[in-house]
Amino acid sequence: MPKPPKKSPRKTGEQRSARAESWQLQTAKAQFSEVFRRARHLGPQVVTRQDKEAVVILPIEEFQRLTERAKQPRSLVEFFASSPLAQVSLNLERGPDYGRKVRL
Repeated sequence: MPKPPKKSPRKTGEQRSARAESWQLQTAKAQFSEVFRRARHLGPQVVTRQDKEAVVILPIEEFQRLTERAKQPRSLVEFFASSPLAQVSLNLERGPDYGRKVRL
């Protein structure tokens, strides 16, 4: 039977490990409660299958943060209307362009 990952001291908040722990599928299934606990308190947990990373278990708050759709206007017109430059007065008129003289 494969060895479970070494237990590390419990970390909270900003002390979370930047590196995700890796679990073999068989071990993750057998020790799901521990994988769940570590995902909540230590951060994402990677589950491997046949020595290849297969899935990541992470807290719901992190999942929601990653999948949250950027807030943006529904249309291009609304986007430009909400721009801070919408109230700027621009002169968009062009003077006549007669080209340039070319020597032949």
